[in-house]
Amino acid sequence: MGGATEQARWTRAARERGVAARPAAWRRWAVLAALMLAAFTFNTAESLPIGLLELISEGLGVSLSAVGLLVTGYGVTVAVASLPLAHALRSVPRRHVLTGLLAALVVSSLVAALATSYWLLLAARLLTALAQALFWAVAGPVAVGLFAPEVRGRAAGALSVAGSLALVLGVPAGTWLGGQSGWQLPIALPAVLGLVSLVTIAVLLPVSRPDEAPAAYAPRPDARRFGTVLTAGFLSATGAFAGYTYLVSFLGVVSGFPPSTVSTLFAAFGAACLAGVSITAALLDRFPHTALPTAVATQAVGMLGLYAAGDHPGAAVLCLVLTGGALGPVFMTAQNAMLHCAPGRTDLALAANSGCYNAGIAAGAALGGLVLPLAGVRGTFLAGGLLTAAACAVLLGGRRR
Repeated sequence: MGGATEQARWTRAARERGVAARPAAWRRWAVLAALMLAAFTFNTAESLPIGLLELISEGLGVSLSAVGLLVTGYGVTVAVASLPLAHALRSVPRRHVLTGLLAALVVSSLVAALATSYWLLLAARLLTALAQALFWAVAGPVAVGLFAPEVRGRAAGALSVAGSLALVLGVPAGTWLGGQSGWQLPIALPAVLGLVSLVTIAVLLPVSRPDEAPAAYAPRPDARRFGTVLTAGFLSATGAFAGYTYLVSFLGVVSGFPPSTVSTLFAAFGAACLAGVSITAALLDRFPHTALPTAVATQAVGMLGLYAAGDHPGAAVLCLVLTGGALGPVFMTAQNAMLHCAPGRTDLALAANSGCYNAGIAAGAALGGLVLPLAGVRGTFLAGGLLTAAACAVLLGGRRR
């Protein structure tokens, strides 16, 4: 009844402003499913070279470090391009933007699969990164704007769950397929999935002015809260990836796990991440203000626990699960906070958050590289845990103010 009342109220207000009413229920769910598929596809495409590292290196005759740059360059491009692209296309209808981004994903994936040189593959990867840089800024407001305010946290969470599935399902499946058929086929598959999303969105998502969409502006704009969330997100991402980048070495050198077990532990880490975002998504509408501090605090406990007790296998597994269970929810809850407190357009706020988070990933990997020769692999988790604790302090201090 509440949802129907809200729908009728929104429809009346939309007619008064000349805005199209919210689509029928089946169209809303179909568009959300297409956005979830796109999130899964983008995140899978981003990380696929990690699983295909040696195959691409041998196929193109380049070093492993050069193939690693396909991932590093991707992340840097997303960090740098998110906000400028969102600002440049802020007045373009969201259906046109999303179909353009998905078309870029389709074309770049096909070019990458057909590439016969490293530089062509790199160029195709950077085109995909430019599309992903804007996708996360646009998809969030579109997804939550399809639904009533009381369930929008679950809509935002659904995108994060789909994105997390890339680590648990997409990359492992692509890695296996690459071993069976070569690296080109898994690199090309995002084109097929992207095309399905493109057609669905092009047919079912209405065209409307971006600034008149239901979730174009936050219900409680707060510039101070916006700055607090940005800062905490950057610190937590830097902390997480200062340690995560060297997790394989940590599990072998500090925890003493054999190489055959490390792959299983990585799967457990991914499963914990998926479980974390799924549980958080279900509770996000009930606890929107405590979700982000809880996720950041859990990450801090997990990383500092790995530093303090990582030489005990049982404790290492427990802390690994805590860290994995928090990693996905930190980004998801920060994105949700932006939808509530953005001082301007929500898509620009989400672009800023995505850019800061990806900058934190790059900074964390660099910080871990600096700490490693000075304090060993265990020290990277101490540095990461302390930075994450600082992020938690920033959030708690912001709430007191």
